[in-house]
Amino acid sequence: MKSKIKNMLCLAALAFGTTAAAQTGNGLSVEGASYYLPKTALRFAVLVEKTTYKPGDFASYASRFLKRNDISLEPSTTYRIVNMKLTSEALPDTAKFYTAKADAKHSIRSLSRDENGVLVAVNAKPRTVEKPKAFVPAPKPEPINPRDFMTQEILSAGSTAKMAELCVQEIYDIRENKGLLNKGQADFMPKDGEQLRIMLRNLDNQENALMQMFEGTTVKDTTEAIVMYVPTREVDKQLLFRFSKYLGMTDNDDLGGNPYFIKVEDLHNMPRLNGNTDDGKKDKDNVGIYVNLPGKIRVTVSNGNKLMGAFELYATQFGKTESLSGELFSKKYTTSLVLNPTTGSIEKIQTETIK
Repeated sequence: MKSKIKNMLCLAALAFGTTAAAQTGNGLSVEGASYYLPKTALRFAVLVEKTTYKPGDFASYASRFLKRNDISLEPSTTYRIVNMKLTSEALPDTAKFYTAKADAKHSIRSLSRDENGVLVAVNAKPRTVEKPKAFVPAPKPEPINPRDFMTQEILSAGSTAKMAELCVQEIYDIRENKGLLNKGQADFMPKDGEQLRIMLRNLDNQENALMQMFEGTTVKDTTEAIVMYVPTREVDKQLLFRFSKYLGMTDNDDLGGNPYFIKVEDLHNMPRLNGNTDDGKKDKDNVGIYVNLPGKIRVTVSNGNKLMGAFELYATQFGKTESLSGELFSKKYTTSLVLNPTTGSIEKIQTETIK
């Protein structure tokens, strides 16, 4: 029995890194209780930046008055992927459905399962796990109204062309005033450096607002798209999602989006025990308590020849499942067990002799 407990404590030392898990539920009575062990789902959080360009009201006069030929006259909307993160989540594995024994012969007092029925603890309080935080975009500055910075002469001009011409004259005057301030040659020089900074900042705001009438506005919005994938075997190239520069995330059957592929490699890296929990013999007293020994995998996502991300993590589908010896839950011993809520592996185990 000592060797069995030693082997179980070896399991306790194996902690598997995970980044996401289901919420832990309250402990439930074990009488007649059944449970699942988890399988690993991959959760890709893809940050997509949307850029919307709207030409200014005077964009068509930029070449004539500003000698600018780089200003587009057509509105546009484009998308790009700016980041991608991978976390793992637990899903109930219907192929790993078990029922724990609860009778006078065994010291199983409580069984804790999450909201999906996945086992998270036996005779112990389960670990509290937070769900991945939802993406919150940064606040955008208030848009400016260029007409608030126009002189009365500009606003009362009789045509759009005349307004554009007067705007350009005002822009050149602002630039001249900034140059004089920086050289210390302005008619009304500020008293100190702080006043100088304020005056220059105000002139910059006026220039930027009037230039907006020509250059237009570009607004960037970032959103988060979630892509779920459950690996079941090694794959060399499988479609994960599609993405278009002009449409953003698209359906997998929409050929307007470029394909992004996933590759899953089994690294054949799994914790090795000094011996089985039953010392190689069939346990005559199986109490129905099982744990996972997940295997390590490497996941890569690519778009053509461009690598988007490479990740290594443990997944239960690439490991094995073992039952714990019934002697650990006999009248002689009481065992508390805390499982990793994502992989179903042992995070903490403690066995005490019942006196």
